[in-house]
Amino acid sequence: MDDNKTIAGKVKKPGKRGRKPAKIDLKAKLERSRQSARECRARKKLRYQYLEELVSSKERAICALREELEMYKQWCSAMDQGKIPSEIKALLTGDDHKATPGGNSNKTPKNSKHSISSSGQS
Repeated sequence: MDDNKTIAGKVKKPGKRGRKPAKIDLKAKLERSRQSARECRARKKLRYQYLEELVSSKERAICALREELEMYKQWCSAMDQGKIPSEIKALLTGDDHKATPGGNSNKTPKNSKHSISSSGQS
């Protein structure tokens, strides 16, 4: 125990732990590092593609909702002037139900999320 040092009751051995890397290990380490970097770039590219698709789908949804909002604004302004839009008349009279075979369809207008009817059903 000549070359071992005792500090606070613990024996410390000189030098670094573990095995010393050979030149082959350095080359393999560099190759693993390069491969890891390639995989990281590929994951990053996929993540950005996914996020771009997500953004574009949200933008399409926003456009559809803006169109729907504009339609409702037009309906409200028409009703403020005392006119009832033909789409609302069709909903109130049930004309869209008569147009389908069997007459028991629950379809709503293309951009509407809620059906309005005189019988109180929605």
